[in-house]
Amino acid sequence: MDKKNNKRVIIFLAFAFGIAWSTSLVIYLMGGLENSPTYNISGVQVSLALILLSTVFMFAPAIANVLTRILTREGKTALQLRPHLKGGRWKYYLAAWFLPGFLTIFGAILFFLLFPKYFDYNLSTLMDQISGMEGINAINPWVLVVIQTAQALLVAPILNAIPCFGEEFGWRGYLQPKLMPLGARKAILLTGVIWGVWHWPLILMGYNYGKTYFGAPLLGPLAMVWFTTTLSAIFGWVTIRAENVWPAVIAHGALNGIASIGILFTLGNPDPLLGPTPVGIIGGLGLTMAAVLIFFLPNAFKPKRIQINDVERWNRPE
Repeated sequence: MDKKNNKRVIIFLAFAFGIAWSTSLVIYLMGGLENSPTYNISGVQVSLALILLSTVFMFAPAIANVLTRILTREGKTALQLRPHLKGGRWKYYLAAWFLPGFLTIFGAILFFLLFPKYFDYNLSTLMDQISGMEGINAINPWVLVVIQTAQALLVAPILNAIPCFGEEFGWRGYLQPKLMPLGARKAILLTGVIWGVWHWPLILMGYNYGKTYFGAPLLGPLAMVWFTTTLSAIFGWVTIRAENVWPAVIAHGALNGIASIGILFTLGNPDPLLGPTPVGIIGGLGLTMAAVLIFFLPNAFKPKRIQINDVERWNRPE
């Protein structure tokens, strides 16, 4: 990579990490994730931590993208925002929409097959959630699960698009293309590792894994790096093949929408490092298998054209 490109990567990372980790510090000083102050918004109690996470933290990479372009006078070059559906690219939007959901369900099923003592056929968690809700608690809970799963598969990618854009416009829309001179696979791996480390302050505060898992607090951050590197292969693949960032936004939104589906079937307290959610090693095994398959496919990361240092080169060999 040339010096100009390196400079832009460093500036981008400084903004992405600086904004996100500063926000994490505010959350920590204001009670952390568990004791964050709450506010009544339209009759709903919302914690300050949730507000900051869904706005400032998640949008840090997108903000970093914009600020880096302004500071380095890069401008609007290679924004990767124009959707492309021709030439078979629509297939990658479809894969982004449904693949994360089905792979998450596969991981949850595998977890409960290996650890049947944690499977709750009575859906106690869901029953507690709907207890007292007029007209809802009379419905068979399994019907509600089917409805929630269908909604997660079909609607979640749209509902979660805005916050997920905050991350993907930075990671897949800016950092990954800037690292492509290293080779596509190296760029995807490095993006995944950086993305995982970026989450570390939240993981150390108990996000995703809590604070009582085996090996706490060290294994949680490492597990997050594994998880994001896995996702980086999938999200990077659909981004490169579709030649824009929107499939990654869709895939990220789809995953966020269905990630907690396994919790509805959980009895007791399984180690979150294992599952049943996809951030666990077993719960995320479906995603991992897909990522490995994609990663080693010969032409997985070779689009018709690729932008490197803002110059389009055709069929660049890795």
